[in-house]
Amino acid sequence: MPARVRVALVNDYELVLRGLAEMLAPFSDQVELVQLDAGHRVTSDVDVALYDTFAQPRPDDEHVSRLVANPRIRTVAVFTWKTDARLVDAAVRRGATGYFAKSVTGRALVDGLLEVAAGGTVLAGPEGRVRVGPGVVWPGQELGISDRQSEVLALITQGKSNAEIAELTALSPNTVKTHIRTLYSRIGVTNRVGAVLWGTEHGFRPDHRSIDREADRS
Repeated sequence: MPARVRVALVNDYELVLRGLAEMLAPFSDQVELVQLDAGHRVTSDVDVALYDTFAQPRPDDEHVSRLVANPRIRTVAVFTWKTDARLVDAAVRRGATGYFAKSVTGRALVDGLLEVAAGGTVLAGPEGRVRVGPGVVWPGQELGISDRQSEVLALITQGKSNAEIAELTALSPNTVKTHIRTLYSRIGVTNRVGAVLWGTEHGFRPDHRSIDREADRS
């Protein structure tokens, strides 16, 4: 097992990437973050691309395949709140060798990254939607916005409908509506347009350049 691994963090949100970087910072003797930029695909040689699925399509989506196809990346791991067996199996079929629940500690995540970098496979057990573990942060946390509400707001800012949000987050339509009502109260808006404007101004607008379909084929 390598003593130190080179890791690229992949997500469309700078706030999410910074939070993940802070979680891994105490382990800099074992993890070197060589790429941390929502605006660029992975262009450095890395042992592991750690794909955070916050406000992304489902963890079994084609983004995993695009990362696996990038010759700069040795292997791909997924970091997510969604760990049901179907999603894990689909991500593995697309080439991921690591699948980590956001309930894990920083120490456990680092140990898993070391394992997959050494050629092993580390997969989270089927838990459905997991509880957030220590050190995991998300946009709006300081305002009292929960992890699920934060993801719902990010998807609203992307222009997703309630039905699309329910599908992407594995929440019921009624639960999505409840989260939206709570969000409106938290951020001081009264409608969807106001929520989109607030989200855009506060870092909830994604930058979709981190996974580039055509560039990753080169």
